[in-house]
Amino acid sequence: MKSLLIVHHSRTGGARQMAEAAARGAGADGEVEVRRVGAAQAGPGDLLDADGYVFACPENLAALSGVMKDFFDRCYYPVLDRIQGRPYALIVSAGSDGTNVVRQVGRIAAGWRLKAIAEPIIIITHAQTAATILAPKVIPPQDLERCETLGATFAAGLAMGVF
Repeated sequence: MKSLLIVHHSRTGGARQMAEAAARGAGADGEVEVRRVGAAQAGPGDLLDADGYVFACPENLAALSGVMKDFFDRCYYPVLDRIQGRPYALIVSAGSDGTNVVRQVGRIAAGWRLKAIAEPIIIITHAQTAATILAPKVIPPQDLERCETLGATFAAGLAMGVF
């Protein structure tokens, strides 16, 4: 059975909700093993054991969140040249933009020689003040549906050997 690893980090809940939606979609048919692991707990072994990846993270200060960056820093060299060609997708919870996170993860994925299976999903929360940035996020149902569809599509592709 193929496996999909969803690595996520979230301080205010937005990226966590997105990761949960992707996991729901991916696990709906039961044809792919789905593992959702927090970025602080995930390590090289998790990457090596999976056939594909969804990375779900917030944008913090116009960049990849520190905990997610730490995950990539800890795992980059231990899996280098060992996961090339595997598929991945990215989902980002951002206050206003998110494109720098896409750029950062894209460079890491290029170094690992991963294949993007879809355009990144960026959900803009419009959090622009200290209070709204730090407040718990509620991702709208239509945006969670996009993440769920991504998970379902990814799992179907893994199960059929497309990815």
